[in-house]
Amino acid sequence: MRKTFLTALAGMAFAISANAQNHELTVDMKKNGAPVQETMYGLFIEDINYAADGGLYAELVKNRSFDFPYAFTGWKVAGNVEVRNDGPFDRNPNYVRLSSSGHRDKWTALLNEGFFGIGVEKDKEYRFSFYARVPEGYQNARIRMELAIPVTNREGQDFLAHEMTVSGNEWKQYEVVVKSPLTEPKAELRIFLLGNNPVDLEHISLFPVDTWKGRKGGLRKDLMEALADMKPGCFRFPGGCIVEGTDLATRYNWKNTLGPVENRPLNENRWHYTFRYRFFPDYFQTYGLGFYEYFLLSEEIGAEPLPVVNVGLSCQYQNNSEHAHVAVDELDPYIQDAIDLIEFANGDTTTVYGKIRAQMGHPEPFNMKFLGVGNEQWGPEYVVRLEKFVERLRKEHPEIEIIGSSGPNSEGRDFDYLWPEMKRIQVDLVDEHFYRPESWFLSQGNRYDNYDRKGPKVFAGEYACHGANGRKWNHFNASLLEAAFMTNLERNADIVHMATYAPLFAHVDGWQWRPDLIWYDNLRSVRSCSYYVQQMYAHNTGTHVLKATEMGKPLAGNEGQDGLFASAVWDANKKEVIVKVINVSDVAQDVKLTFAGLKKNQTPELVDITTYHSDDLYADNTLDNPTAIVPQVKAAEGAALEVANVPAKTFAMYRFKVANRK
Repeated sequence: MRKTFLTALAGMAFAISANAQNHELTVDMKKNGAPVQETMYGLFIEDINYAADGGLYAELVKNRSFDFPYAFTGWKVAGNVEVRNDGPFDRNPNYVRLSSSGHRDKWTALLNEGFFGIGVEKDKEYRFSFYARVPEGYQNARIRMELAIPVTNREGQDFLAHEMTVSGNEWKQYEVVVKSPLTEPKAELRIFLLGNNPVDLEHISLFPVDTWKGRKGGLRKDLMEALADMKPGCFRFPGGCIVEGTDLATRYNWKNTLGPVENRPLNENRWHYTFRYRFFPDYFQTYGLGFYEYFLLSEEIGAEPLPVVNVGLSCQYQNNSEHAHVAVDELDPYIQDAIDLIEFANGDTTTVYGKIRAQMGHPEPFNMKFLGVGNEQWGPEYVVRLEKFVERLRKEHPEIEIIGSSGPNSEGRDFDYLWPEMKRIQVDLVDEHFYRPESWFLSQGNRYDNYDRKGPKVFAGEYACHGANGRKWNHFNASLLEAAFMTNLERNADIVHMATYAPLFAHVDGWQWRPDLIWYDNLRSVRSCSYYVQQMYAHNTGTHVLKATEMGKPLAGNEGQDGLFASAVWDANKKEVIVKVINVSDVAQDVKLTFAGLKKNQTPELVDITTYHSDDLYADNTLDNPTAIVPQVKAAEGAALEVANVPAKTFAMYRFKVANRK
């Protein structure tokens, strides 16, 4: 056998083991298999790990409206500062009055800590804004804003200062754009009262000017670029357990996220006190990033929006009493919320909520097609409530695909109970969650091979490989096992229609749960090893599954297959075959690729080979070295391919052009 291009490439990049095993993978080109849904590989966001406030939502000020339960959370105060609650925004009524201290050189001031500091970059512009008035009896007042390096950090330094005059007794918004003379990841915002005249301040805000799409009060640009670069097929929001809330009063209420951000009410975050070892009691939701923004985000990154609504249950982990949930005969307002959401997303501008959407800036509908009802609920209490939703949604909006849940586990009592119930209720998709160890991902290569094709489809809505022996982070080995498992999703695209890794985001100073897809601090971000696995699949979805087998059986890492996993798809748009092979073993594997069922004028021509590998299985990308482990692409340069040599612990992907195939 002549030396192939792949063998030459692998020889350059890796030391090829003399103990390589031999396999033959036959790709059946005679006919296409099941279509691969455009929604197949997507994204899911939940406001955990400071994913929204302090993360994707680019606001730099914590508790900007003083409406946290303790009004000065996030703030330090000096001099004469008073909280009042008759402000201009009825759902955020608090504001502060700054008055003279009455003493020389005793400043009245506010200091905001931001989210683990306030990050600014040299020569970047920032928009400082606030609502203000002067009390009756005064014509004007003066304030000074400045960013400062805390005293504990480099002896302290003030910068980016600006003085402003407030005039009149009516509330008005004031704004100034300032340029930072230096880079500082952990500055603090300081506001001083100048002179003796008092001033009232509300909704004190600081945003980078350079946000995603340049929007005022918008989203953090580098994080949005990471989402867009994924090319996701769907986007699930807003959670997760925050959909349920600790109790029903703190559930995520999408209607509270509509309208001007100044008047969106504060909500308790389900995750702010959950973990004693990562305790953040000052973690709330401002709703600045709300449903309108999520729909717009989905549209701009080309993903189908997949909102989730509360089913009338609060978090079942925290509430085991039926009294903590909505009675079945009192569900109508919750069901109406779901109906109204569809109107908000899809209704024309003559409808109540379609008009609100238009007023917020988007007259055209968002064309929402999917709706999740409940998060990872379980038991008869979930089923009886879900039935009520399904009955009315089918009647009023049969075009919407409804997603039910199989509970919090990938198998076991709740899972076994819920799947038959989901079939009986006839939901369109069932949301499966699996945060599982390495051994689980290695054992699930055939998970969906024998699922009932006549029932609902599968949405793998939350999953991640959790490393063993304390390695519960985004090391390369975990991502490799995720890649291996995903061949099973791809081979079974007739039953699996969506999959989203979780969680999506984590602030390095505020994380609570790991591993996570994208990490960041106040100025930098890094895409994890798992991110690149997800991206390789999302960029190479194809349009149809191709049957890829060895001796009639799929390569799924089972006994006798030497740790190999494989799948293949046809891309009808590009006229390409894409073969993915994951070798989780400790030795290189020789895989002979055979394309069966092609005509004489349909010779596959290798386009390129992508390899994803790390010599250190427990390494990861970091903020200081964000591209330590990234896929490597090598163009074929017209070479042939007969035998693929897949190095140990490697995800390899091969693209072939078949120009004359339909």
